[in-house]
Amino acid sequence: MIQVVGLIIPLFGLIALGAIMGRIKRLPLNELGWLNTFVVYLALPALFFSLLAKTPVETLTRWDFILTNLGVTFLVLAVTFTVALAATRGRIDEASVQALASGYGNIGYMGPGLALLVFGPEAAVPVALIFCFENMMHFTLAPAMMALAGRQAKPAWRVARDVVRQIVTHPFIVATALGVLAAALQVSLPGPITRLIDTLANAAAPCALFAMGVTLVLRPLTRVPAALGYVVPMKLVVHPILMFAGLTLAGPFDPVWTATAVLLASLPTATNVFVIAQQYDVWTERASASILATTVLSVGSVTLLLYAMTSGLLPGAVAVPVLPG
Repeated sequence: MIQVVGLIIPLFGLIALGAIMGRIKRLPLNELGWLNTFVVYLALPALFFSLLAKTPVETLTRWDFILTNLGVTFLVLAVTFTVALAATRGRIDEASVQALASGYGNIGYMGPGLALLVFGPEAAVPVALIFCFENMMHFTLAPAMMALAGRQAKPAWRVARDVVRQIVTHPFIVATALGVLAAALQVSLPGPITRLIDTLANAAAPCALFAMGVTLVLRPLTRVPAALGYVVPMKLVVHPILMFAGLTLAGPFDPVWTATAVLLASLPTATNVFVIAQQYDVWTERASASILATTVLSVGSVTLLLYAMTSGLLPGAVAVPVLPG
């Protein structure tokens, strides 16, 4: 357990440092703009590209793994949506955001840094595949459900066009596609370019987690929504349990791939859920509360999950690398 805590502390510590600095300095939230631009458009894309470009291309086409992961996450979304639809008396828009809060994990900011730290470079491919395909699903479902709820005034063809544009131009997905192309063509970049990409990639996790901490503290929790009673356990408990069960039944997969998918399923609600809620002016404050609550509680839940996975309590457990020094 001490070893697992030692792995967790640096990542959640960066979130805590961001929260502390956000509380001390109290700068406007929009002043994070350039840091977020750096993370989203440069650092994380560089990380995904550098990981995938070095990967044998045949390992990037595990459709059984991809479809199982998507199926489990969609099941979590569907179950929460059904519960939320009843709780909100038919409010499709609110139920959709609640479903995203329970199934859309922080797989961009927290996922790569945590998975690579715990499981090593073998986790790179499943992280990239999960991120790429889950984001495609979320980017597609959100506008589609809002159109169904009457929140999207555009004609169907324009909604579809905007969804496709959002997917194909997202910097993470563009970087993933370029990384796969580089792997397929066995492209070898010049040394200085490779070092620049690696420098950007190394900055991704620290900057992303620090910015996340600042964002959380500048969106204070003013009240606890009743919906958190089912959103939080669905995100932190049910999602990883179903992911483990689904991959175990559909497998066997490489233990590192299974462990990585379960770990990413256990992560707190993504900050993109707040962005979507704000975009459609639906459940905005409560989406922020979901992110804050799941992030704080995930310190304990993710630690327990990692301990279970790496101590033999779960079948197919993988060993945590020993920390240096």
